[in-house]
Amino acid sequence: MFDVKSVTENCTAWIKDFFENNGPTCNAVIGISGGKDSSVAAALCVEALGADRVIGVLMPCGEQHDIDAAYALVNHLGIRYFVINIKDAVEGLKSALPKDIEITSQTITNIPPRVRMTTLYAVSQSMNGRVVNTCNLSEDWVGYSTRYGDAAGDFSPLSLLTVAEVKEIGKYLGLPKELVERCL
Repeated sequence: MFDVKSVTENCTAWIKDFFENNGPTCNAVIGISGGKDSSVAAALCVEALGADRVIGVLMPCGEQHDIDAAYALVNHLGIRYFVINIKDAVEGLKSALPKDIEITSQTITNIPPRVRMTTLYAVSQSMNGRVVNTCNLSEDWVGYSTRYGDAAGDFSPLSLLTVAEVKEIGKYLGLPKELVERCL
């Protein structure tokens, strides 16, 4: 039986311990999509470290029709955040690839997550931070992530949690239902 209170307490204790051992004055830097995983991971970091040590990074690729969910999360948690549009970097990389390479659809799909991770590490290094990996056990199990993209990070608070468990923790932490139930 999943004990949401105990698991949440263990997760926040683990995050505190990670930071004590890997940067006691560092910030948690997290990509914010407004989906369940970034919402719950950010909320766990706020519980563990306080809102003043969590930095959200919103990274649209051009226009993002659902960016309001990401704004709702950072406002709900009261964390500082940056908005960095990655469109020019993504388009620049695609146009810089040699013309004699046939770019696959998988390549096109994976460039934005990898540019987002590069962006997170740039912010993290500049803001005395550690990057949060927001992947959960269910995604890792089926391979639903991008290597060196959303599957990268310095620590991974959701790595042992299934999607259902992540949602339970989100509800337990009082996140708005529309963020806990979002799939991104």
